[in-house]
Amino acid sequence: MLLTLDIGNTNITIGGYEGKKLRFVSRMATDRSRMEDQYAIELRDILDIYDVKVTDITGAIIGSVVPPVTVYITRAIQKLTKIKPVVVDDNTITELDVRLNPPSMGADLVAGCVAAIALYGGPCIIWDMGTATTVSVIDSNGSMLGGCVIPGVGISLEALTARTAQLPAISMEAPSNVIGNNTVDCMRSGVIYGQASMIDGLCDRIEDELGVKCKVIATGGLSRDIISYCRRDIVYCCNLLLEGLRLLYEKNRPNE
Repeated sequence: MLLTLDIGNTNITIGGYEGKKLRFVSRMATDRSRMEDQYAIELRDILDIYDVKVTDITGAIIGSVVPPVTVYITRAIQKLTKIKPVVVDDNTITELDVRLNPPSMGADLVAGCVAAIALYGGPCIIWDMGTATTVSVIDSNGSMLGGCVIPGVGISLEALTARTAQLPAISMEAPSNVIGNNTVDCMRSGVIYGQASMIDGLCDRIEDELGVKCKVIATGGLSRDIISYCRRDIVYCCNLLLEGLRLLYEKNRPNE
């Protein structure tokens, strides 16, 4: 079994693949204060929940945007499985034509682009809605042209409630009308319909620049709550980054 680990700023998403089949997905909190033994214990417990033996693990790959945690997770995997994981970095073989200047991307963007090209082809626009919202643009030749970085929905909402005296914390639920008639519904409308409108609007502008229509793919923990309120068709792929990590492992498989 291959372990794929996507280390984000808030959560670590763990996938277990048997060949191309995703057997399980689990999550644990990203905690910069934890040490390798603590991560090893939690990983062991997660494997046990899904009835996976440590000896079943034949490989591992890590994509991370939190370098300090990468070190401890890498050591935890080695301690638990005796396997050195592949860590996605600038030396990883991606076969991705990156047009950024300089041509360097975060591991999450690399994994998302690799998976999107393999699953959907180009041109496409990838929305990854996590702690930050990132937008990646792939052209019809499969080249990564660039994109956008936007404060995530959660960050925006936290800032709104923290910096205003009379606005309460709210849950992520869309009101029945865009025009709210009380404070909570006004806030929910702004968060849900505002984000959905931003997605529609930015996609329109990106397509205008490219001169072609694009497939739009969404992933990330908050995207499902938003995209159902968009006016354009958007494909939701909850495990896009894990699939990208699996594909990257195949391109960078250690010599047995």
